Amino acid sequence: MNPDLIIFKAFNNLVGKCDIFDKFVIFCAEYLGYIYLLIIGFILLKNFKKNIYTIIEICISAFLARIVIAEIIRYIFYTDRPFVNFNVNQLLHHSASASFPSGHAIFFFAVSISVFLWNREWGIIGLLVSALMSLARIYGGIHWPSDILIGAGLGILVAIGVNKLMKYYLKQKNAR
Repeated sequence: MNPDLIIFKAFNNLVGKCDIFDKFVIFCAEYLGYIYLLIIGFILLKNFKKNIYTIIEICISAFLARIVIAEIIRYIFYTDRPFVNFNVNQLLHHSASASFPSGHAIFFFAVSISVFLWNREWGIIGLLVSALMSLARIYGGIHWPSDILIGAGLGILVAIGVNKLMKYYLKQKNAR
């Protein structure tokens, strides 16, 4: 049997066993990441001038990861969401759009790594939020584990690449 399906079913078969846990999963999948973004945004904007390059780096990483790379991959390697072809316990509702890679995973891992490279503590919190949110999206029936793993990996790589380019740009700018 397909490893993606085995792991997916291990998570998804738990839906409905505990109402409180299901509600926690919904919160993680749909709201937790955005609460983290609001907190980070507030912290960075509090000292806007000092943090302008970090803000730019986070925005570029998130945009490249989610809007450019994820959409190109989705166009080339279209993958149905689990609920399209299988009977799943669908805790979360989503359109039957492309599943691979996870847009949430690629976006939030890119943001979290960019934050990590600026502030380790807030970055670790972001990585934990990203992981919880991503696992919740498997549990909730709208993503395959491979969607999440590839999305997370790509988000991390994009953020590291953008960070290196920003450092190079700032080095060149300061050398003038």
